[in-house]
Amino acid sequence: MLDPERRLYGVTPRAPLLLPPGGAHWYALHRIGFPDRETFLATYPRAAAWLDALPAETGVGLDRTILGGFSQGAVMTYALGLGTGRPRPAALVAISGFIPTVEGFEVDLASTPPVAIGHGVYDDVISVEFGRDARSRLEEAGGDVLYREYLYPHAVDPHFLMELRPWIAKTLA
Repeated sequence: MLDPERRLYGVTPRAPLLLPPGGAHWYALHRIGFPDRETFLATYPRAAAWLDALPAETGVGLDRTILGGFSQGAVMTYALGLGTGRPRPAALVAISGFIPTVEGFEVDLASTPPVAIGHGVYDDVISVEFGRDARSRLEEAGGDVLYREYLYPHAVDPHFLMELRPWIAKTLA
């Protein structure tokens, strides 16, 4: 859907933790917006090492890489793409997530790549207020933000994905 011409190379890492209520997780979560410190600080370096090794594995430099995710994947996208001292990818796509607040982890919004944020207004897992907060923080820092809300719960709107097609092409042009 994002690349009908199949010009892009896509990879999707699997989160390493198996936690209730089921599925793969990047961290435990007891309060939205604030990932569990212990599990976040344990998996973040693993995700960073994976991303740092990706250019050598794929031949695609970070300057040509768009990092994105949904829910916890969006949180890790913000963490890896905006973490203090981290190299910046070409752009970020965050769907139904939040910029994490974790003791011992900091984001640096001074050199933010372009960011596309999508969030459902009926999201009962991660409130749309978290998407609005991310947009506000990024724009206040001078970031180039594409922001869309849609009439969905905690899900991905296919119309937003269609809107990402030209945004991705422009970002990588």
